[in-house]
Amino acid sequence: MTTFDDKPKDECGVVAVFAPEQHAAKLAFYSLQSIQHRGQESAGLAASDGQHLLVHKDMGLVARVFDESSLAALEGHLSIGHVRYSTAGSSIWANAQPAFTETASGTPLVLAHNGNLTNTGELRELIGDPQESDKCTSDSLLLTTLLKTRHNGSTLDTLVEVLPLVTGAFSLTLADNQAIYAARDPHGVRPLMLGRLPDGGWVLASETCGLDIVGAIVVREIEPGEAIRIDEQGIESRRFAEPTPKFCAFEYVYIARPDHQTAETSVYRARFEMGKMLAEQYPVNADVVIGVPDSGAAAASGYAFASGIPYAEALQKNRYVGRTFIQPTQALRQLGIRMKLNPIHDMIDGKRLVVVDDSIVRGNTSRQLMDMLRRAGAKEIHLLVSSPPVKWPCFYGIDMASRAELIAADMTTAQMAEYLGADSVGYLSVEGLIKSTGRAAKSLCVACFTGEYPIAVEDSQMLAGRPEPIRQP
Repeated sequence: MTTFDDKPKDECGVVAVFAPEQHAAKLAFYSLQSIQHRGQESAGLAASDGQHLLVHKDMGLVARVFDESSLAALEGHLSIGHVRYSTAGSSIWANAQPAFTETASGTPLVLAHNGNLTNTGELRELIGDPQESDKCTSDSLLLTTLLKTRHNGSTLDTLVEVLPLVTGAFSLTLADNQAIYAARDPHGVRPLMLGRLPDGGWVLASETCGLDIVGAIVVREIEPGEAIRIDEQGIESRRFAEPTPKFCAFEYVYIARPDHQTAETSVYRARFEMGKMLAEQYPVNADVVIGVPDSGAAAASGYAFASGIPYAEALQKNRYVGRTFIQPTQALRQLGIRMKLNPIHDMIDGKRLVVVDDSIVRGNTSRQLMDMLRRAGAKEIHLLVSSPPVKWPCFYGIDMASRAELIAADMTTAQMAEYLGADSVGYLSVEGLIKSTGRAAKSLCVACFTGEYPIAVEDSQMLAGRPEPIRQP
């Protein structure tokens, strides 16, 4: 598979709908489509009419996996959904979600998971049965199996009992035949929002765009360390752990859509502020500011606003190029970035450029971009990044390169500029990033920038520099 991309892969996204007198799966479908950016490998929905719980999932994008007939078959007033990019476990159908299981008493359970668990070895031991645990080809399946083996008749009670045994990042939606459920790890690393439908019912989604698209009003975030049940009686909330918030700062940098709204600010506003602070920290004499589409655009606007240098959309993005299984020739591979971006020459030729990107991981795409801009006639290129240097891998749900592959782990900015072909390279400080989000420093996870991990990671994972590989059957 070739992507010509140098960004951390968007982890996963989850939704859930409880809507009496409505076709919940259709609402969940639209909500799921709106968070497609969080995962493009597989998609799935589960639905129940109170008697039967059905699951439909497959590899590919939401619009490819579902059509009118498959959605019509998912009857019922409750539904959960998932889009996946694999961070622990291979990209195979067996790992597509929602994950389904049935308890010893015959209760069906489906689970959708955003995040990454860091004590998978312990979870295998807690399951106890090697045959059961060996069937689990992802951390999400391990959690589903543990809930199955510990189920005590009440799904909410079981969650409150089991989740304190789990470490890592998890924002979950679940369902049985009677209710939908949601839970968030005590650190609240991944987002999970609750909304109210205008004519009754509830919606949960990883981002507020998943509520907006079905007309739901944002009520609140699911709190870190909270598990809830939603049925016809309303919401029951239980706390399974004391909250110690460590929300992922990279959600603001790259992962979340710009229209996602947190309690403090919108993602767009945070990125705009990052650009303004970048202008304060790295003033440059230049003719034009351009942003690398799409997530660099807001920060570039902020930089232009603060610096007074004109902003221009000088890179045209081909919005119809996604992942491809067609292997290009070597010559085409060298021009890979042109599949996604093409320069507008008269905005670049003879100009001194400030190029704002949200992050640099391996540097492959940035190097190709610098070459493309030089060929378009750029006189100077100052590559400024609206986040701190990514020096450490993520163990909490973003598929980021191992430390050995991270360009900022071993290079100075001067060395990076020479390698990438830029006149200079500059990064936003950690303090500037935190200030842009409006959150308290202690409530954010910035481990990929600092190497200070707020949640314990198993030794095997830390030594490998990335999440533990899940054994395949």
